[in-house]
Amino acid sequence: MSLSFDPQSGPTSLHALRHSVSHIMADAVLRLFPEAKVAIGPPIDHGFYYDFELPRALTDEDLPLIEDEMRKILGAGNDFTRTTMTREQAVARISESDQPYKVELLDDIPDGEEISFYDHGTWSDLCEGPHVESTKQIRYDAFKLLSVAGAYWRGDSENKMLTRVYGTAWWHKKDLKKYMVYLEEVQQRDHRKLGRELNLFSLHAEYGAGLVFWHQKLGYVRRQLEQWWWDLHHQREYWPVYTPHVASENVFIQSGHLENYADMIWAPMDVDGRPYRVKPMNCPGHVTIFNSTRHSYRDLPIRMAELGSVYRYEPSGTLHGMLRVRGFTQDDAHIFCTPEQLADEIVDVLKLVHTILSTFGYSYTAYLATRPEKYLGTDEIWGHAISALVDAAERQELKLEDDPGGGVFYGPKIDFKIKDALGREWQGPTVQVDFNLPDRFDIQYNDADNALKRPVMVHRAIFGSLERFVGGLIEHFAAWFPVWLCPMPVAVLPITDDQLDPAKELRSKLMARGFNVELSYDGPLRKRVRDSEVNKIPYMAVIGEREAENGQVSLRIHGVKQQVTLTIDEFIALLEEKRSSKSLTYGIDAE
Repeated sequence: MSLSFDPQSGPTSLHALRHSVSHIMADAVLRLFPEAKVAIGPPIDHGFYYDFELPRALTDEDLPLIEDEMRKILGAGNDFTRTTMTREQAVARISESDQPYKVELLDDIPDGEEISFYDHGTWSDLCEGPHVESTKQIRYDAFKLLSVAGAYWRGDSENKMLTRVYGTAWWHKKDLKKYMVYLEEVQQRDHRKLGRELNLFSLHAEYGAGLVFWHQKLGYVRRQLEQWWWDLHHQREYWPVYTPHVASENVFIQSGHLENYADMIWAPMDVDGRPYRVKPMNCPGHVTIFNSTRHSYRDLPIRMAELGSVYRYEPSGTLHGMLRVRGFTQDDAHIFCTPEQLADEIVDVLKLVHTILSTFGYSYTAYLATRPEKYLGTDEIWGHAISALVDAAERQELKLEDDPGGGVFYGPKIDFKIKDALGREWQGPTVQVDFNLPDRFDIQYNDADNALKRPVMVHRAIFGSLERFVGGLIEHFAAWFPVWLCPMPVAVLPITDDQLDPAKELRSKLMARGFNVELSYDGPLRKRVRDSEVNKIPYMAVIGEREAENGQVSLRIHGVKQQVTLTIDEFIALLEEKRSSKSLTYGIDAE
C-alpha cells in the first residue's frame, strides 16, 4: 500500500520525505555499526532525527561517512513497502533482529490497533508511516546530517542515554542550500554566541548550573523592560507586591504544587526543624497577601503584580543558555475578581498581551488549553472557566487554536506562541483561570448581601520569564536592540584629537537625556567604525573639522547605506523620537 500525495509540495509530502530519509539514515548506521540498537526516528520541523544505542560515541566527523552510506542505499532504487501483521508475527520479526527498543515500542501499541512495518531493500522497521513510494524520489544532494546529541530513552533521565543524529531533507538541492543559509543565520543569532561576544550574560557551573548572570549591558536592557512593564501595569491599576523567596513546605502542599509538580521543586531545607522550599512560583504568596485582609465585593477586582524570582529543577541535559534555566524571574500577576468581572478582566489581559508583543514586532498564535488528565475541581467549574476564556477571545476577535488537555491542574488557559524574525515559534504569554486555589486557600469576599463568596483567580504572565524572553529578544533582533532598549545606541567618533572637545560635549548632552554613549577616539577611524558595528552600536556620530565648526555630525546608521549630516539638535530629536515611539528601525525616514 502506497501513500498518494503530490511529491513536490505540501507539508504532508515533506513529512513523508523526511520520515523516509530517517529510515535510510538508520539503515546506513546499522550497516556501519551492525551491533547498534535503533530506537525512534520521526520527522520534525525542517528535518528528522533517529536515536541509537551505539558501541561508541559519534562525532560530527562521522556524519559524512553516514551520508556516503546513505547515498549507496539510495543508489539501489528500492521501493518502500508496507506490511501489516499480527502482534505475534511482529514480536517474532523484531526478536529475530535483536532490537529491544522496538520490542518496547511494540508493547505500547494498543490491542486491536493495526501493526505495520515499512521495508526498503533489506531494511525493515516498525512504523506507521507515511513514506515516499521509492528511494528513487530522494535526491542524493538534497539531504544533510546536521549534528549529534545525547537523548535519554523516552526523555527519562532514569533511562539509558542514546545518541541522537539530526538531519534535514528537501525535494530539491536549492531548497537545502536555502535552508543551510537559514541555519547559518540562526547560528549567528544564537543568544549564547552573542552573549559571549558582546559580554551580555554568563553562566558559571561552579556557581550553579542554570543560574544566569546579567552583565552590565543586558542588565540595562532588563531594567528598561521592567520599567516599561511597571508603567503599563500602573495604567491598568495593578499594585506591585513582593513575596519571600522561601516558604514552608506546607504552603506548596496546600496549593497542590508539591503533589502535581514534585519533580520540578527543589529539595527541602531544614529551618528550625521544619521543611522549607525555595518558591517555584509566586501565586501562593499573592493568595497569602489577599487572605491577610477581609475584602468586600466593592474592592474587587484586586490586581497584584510581581517581578518575582523563582527556582525550578530542570535536568542538566535540558539547560540551554537563558532559554532553559533553573532560576528565573517571572512577570507574574494575579487578578482576584467576581465571576461577573472575569470576562472583562481577561479581555484587558488580552489587550495587554497584544500591546507588548506588537511592540517587538512579534506575530502570535493563541491556543485554548483545556483540562488535563490530572486536575482539581469539578466539570462545572472547568466549563465556566473555559467559557470565560472563549468569551473574552471572541470579544477581542482573537482566533483560538485547540490544545486539548494542555491546561494546568488548577484550570484552563490561553497560551500564546510568538513568531520571531526568522519565523521560529517561541513559548509566549499565558492567561489562566483558576477556581481551585481560592478554594484550597479558603479565600473569600463579602458580597452585596454580606454573604461570603469565593473570588475567581486569574494567573497571567506575558514575558513568561525575563530570562527566556530576553534570550529570545537577542535572537529576534540579532542583538540590534531598538533605541529604547539599546544599552549603547551611540558612538561618538572624533576624526582627530582636535575634535575631542566637541565630541565630549555631544556625549554629555546625550547622556543628560538618558542615552548611553561611547566616546571612541583611539586608533584609525576605519577601525573605530568597524568596532562600533561589531559591538552593535546603531548610530555612529562622526565629528570632523567641518562638523565641529557647524555644530553637526556626520551620521552612520546601521542598516542605512548613505551617511547623513545632521545638526546636533536634529540628531538628538531623532534619537528621542525613536525612543518615545519605541520604533523598531533606526533610519530617519519610515522604512
